[in-house]
Amino acid sequence: MLELILASSNTHKAQEFAELFDPKVISIKAAVNKLEVVEDGATYFANALLKAQAYYNKFKTPVLSDDSGLNVLALPDELGIYSARFGGEGLSDSERAHLLLKKMEGKKEREAYFICVICVYLNPKEIFYFEGRLNGSIGQSYRGSAGFGYDPVFIPNEAEGELSLSELNDWKNKNSHRSVAAGFVQKFFLNRS
Repeated sequence: MLELILASSNTHKAQEFAELFDPKVISIKAAVNKLEVVEDGATYFANALLKAQAYYNKFKTPVLSDDSGLNVLALPDELGIYSARFGGEGLSDSERAHLLLKKMEGKKEREAYFICVICVYLNPKEIFYFEGRLNGSIGQSYRGSAGFGYDPVFIPNEAEGELSLSELNDWKNKNSHRSVAAGFVQKFFLNRS
């Protein structure tokens, strides 16, 4: 079994990740302390690596880190790696999602996708990346109360109907960008052992 710490001290996030893996294959625990890591990389891969390196250097144990965001084709330079900072500091998830809806008013091109890049940093010579993606579009309104972030305004292509990701909690747990990336991690390390 591969034991990893998550590049976060958030036990809820660690639990979410742990549920994505077979515990006989990969075990995830939250780091005992949170590190302040400046995520100034130009890509998801760079930011995931910055977090993984910082946690590995501090705790000297294999690390799993991730960086994710929402990419909106009609707003190519506004979200992506900046998704958590969209609209500026101090906005809530709901305010960011509503700001996105406002910026999308009148736009016909509504295609979007969530992306998650997971970095598994075993040591400085063994660093692996896994990418998961969830394609969809930006809806016309804010719908649903489950999930977080941009889930209430994102309509996944593969789900049935016009429900937002926030209205598809069980479906999301199996099909999200994070779930897809985690599936690649598990498959890789299962085949590697």
